[in-house]
Amino acid sequence: MTAPVSPLVVRGPAELAEAAASWTAERIAAAVAQRGACHLALAGGETPRRCYQRLARPPYQDGVRWRSVFVYWSDERQVPLDDPASNYAMAKAALLDHVPIPADQVFPLVGDPTPALRRIPPDDRGWPCFDVIHLGLGEDGHTASLFPGSDALNERRAVVRAIHDAPKPPPDRLTLTLPVLNAARAVLFMVQGASKRDALARVLRRDPALPASQVEPVDGELLFIVDQEAFGG
Repeated sequence: MTAPVSPLVVRGPAELAEAAASWTAERIAAAVAQRGACHLALAGGETPRRCYQRLARPPYQDGVRWRSVFVYWSDERQVPLDDPASNYAMAKAALLDHVPIPADQVFPLVGDPTPALRRIPPDDRGWPCFDVIHLGLGEDGHTASLFPGSDALNERRAVVRAIHDAPKPPPDRLTLTLPVLNAARAVLFMVQGASKRDALARVLRRDPALPASQVEPVDGELLFIVDQEAFGG
């Protein structure tokens, strides 16, 4: 059985955003220093939004080598890019409009993401090897758009899967698959609020029934930054 995970527990949403922004900036710096670029997959949701808003302010706004960052998403709703439900639209307003990432280094999942994902250097198994992937956690234990019971959890060939029956609206989504998540160099879960407490406890003890428990980077780092309400302290 996989060993339980010990999270970084912080006081509340502001502290979570600060810790997540700092962690992300450090991993971007390391990737750029070691490999000349950082391939970063962003997440949707209110908790990641706070992290992105923090990254858009000093010291990260000017202190991160944004021109060397290539931006992707861990999942997306199948909606227009300017739709309020779009993860791309959220990240654009919170972060991308405020930092100097070249427009041709930003790759929404909507459309055909395959050519962009092929630009990411692969690991020794041939999967795109992201430097950093951001994830959230649903009350049902889902992460990205990988939901409990979905056959997408068994995907072992595709990099991206279309989801047409998501239990949360909208039902049509795109998601990175588990092999891609687990090929990353660093994966960060950001979890906030008492409504996530039960799911978080189960994921931290690696309950295999929950999709988020199946995120275990093969050769990379896995961190949960959670607030006290989510952790139960």
